[in-house]
Amino acid sequence: MTLAEAFRHQSISCVAMGSPFMGQLLGVLADHWSEESALAKRLAQFEGDVGPAGHSLPLRVAGGLHALVLSGRAPELETLYPPQKTSDPDLLAGVQAAFADHEAFLLDWIESPPQTNEVRRSAALMAGAAVAAEHVDLPVILSELGASGGLNLMWDRYALALPGGSIAADDPVLMLTPAWEGPMPPRRLPRVAARAGADLNPLDPGQPQDLLRLTAYLWPDQPERMELTRAAAAVMNAPIHRGDAVEWLADRLAGAPEGHLHLVQHSVAWQYFPQEVQARGTDLIETAGARATDERPLAWLAMESDGDRTGGVGAALTLRLWPGDVTLTLGRADFHGRWIRWQGPS
Repeated sequence: MTLAEAFRHQSISCVAMGSPFMGQLLGVLADHWSEESALAKRLAQFEGDVGPAGHSLPLRVAGGLHALVLSGRAPELETLYPPQKTSDPDLLAGVQAAFADHEAFLLDWIESPPQTNEVRRSAALMAGAAVAAEHVDLPVILSELGASGGLNLMWDRYALALPGGSIAADDPVLMLTPAWEGPMPPRRLPRVAARAGADLNPLDPGQPQDLLRLTAYLWPDQPERMELTRAAAAVMNAPIHRGDAVEWLADRLAGAPEGHLHLVQHSVAWQYFPQEVQARGTDLIETAGARATDERPLAWLAMESDGDRTGGVGAALTLRLWPGDVTLTLGRADFHGRWIRWQGPS
């Protein structure tokens, strides 16, 4: 895949995911990509897949441009971004000017892969945690693999509005409103006694530069995602370990206290772990599950791609519980948390 083809592919994908502006921006770059800028020459040095399944260079470029806008570094570019409307020629001219005027910033920005922390995924995690609470009435020790900025560790501070009612924390800091199909999940969230996560490159939403990276990869014409991210960032206080998540989890599992449900969660993260890490992680969790007792139970909550496209794009929601190794298939969810097709425990 050439870089121009990657821009076009990502443009189509963004439109399908509800972002016409990203479709326009990346489409313009696909049609008029120049190999002459310093940025283009650096991108040409990347080897392998430059598209969304690999280096994801189009999103790196778009994220860098959005970071210029959000940080106030490029006020001339801001006039071309949502909520304003702009023509393709004007947008192209503004982007090309930004490539020249902010070359150093963009060259530094694109060295790191895209990183988001989609708060709307917490809707699926909240529903799954409520199912776990219905099976095990104990306070929760929460561990997240691939936690990024830790925003989805804070779901007990959120509210989930559904057609049949709501699942809500006391005094929630934000409201999640996915398009929901299916029956109501259990209404009670468990009490989180302690929480922590791990990520190879964790971001601290309390630090301005890290918050800029988290928000720059949100799409400019989707302001509700920006509002949710900032609201979640304001209450995020969980420690995030930098390093291999499975190695970190081994220590967490060994030290799980009695009288608590240890809930391990991850959303759209496991699929990016190398196969050998997935195998090691599965063996680790299943071995810990085999040792679980009624006083020290274990739950594994996952929202991950399973390759099933028969019901449309999205991730499978599964919950495994020990002792007993019970597997509950809960439904499917949009990767961005826009919709959930809930079937309930089965």
